[in-house]
Amino acid sequence: MLFGNIRKGLEEYRATPGAVLVDVREADEFRAGHIPGAVNAPLSALAETALPKDRPLYLYCLRGTRSRRAEGMLRRMGYRAKSIGGIAGYKGPVEV
Repeated sequence: MLFGNIRKGLEEYRATPGAVLVDVREADEFRAGHIPGAVNAPLSALAETALPKDRPLYLYCLRGTRSRRAEGMLRRMGYRAKSIGGIAGYKGPVEV
C-alpha cells in the first residue's frame, strides 16, 4: 500500500472517539511539516515512546512503509494501531 489511502484513514481517525494520530517519521521530518493534531513517535524510538494503550492509534509516515512496520511493532506490544499510509499522498494543510 504505497502511500496508502491516507484520506480514508484520516476520515476514520476523525470519526473514532479518543483516537490518536501518530507520525512515525523522525523528529526533523515531523518539524518540517506534519498533519495538524499529530503527535510524533519516531519508528527508531518507538519502544521508548509513551503512547496511550487505551486509545486507538492511527499511524502515518512518508509513504506508508514505516507506519506499517510501526503497526506491527505496536500491535505486538498490546496497542490498537493501524497504518493509514503516507503523508506524501496527503492533500491538506500541514503544521510546521
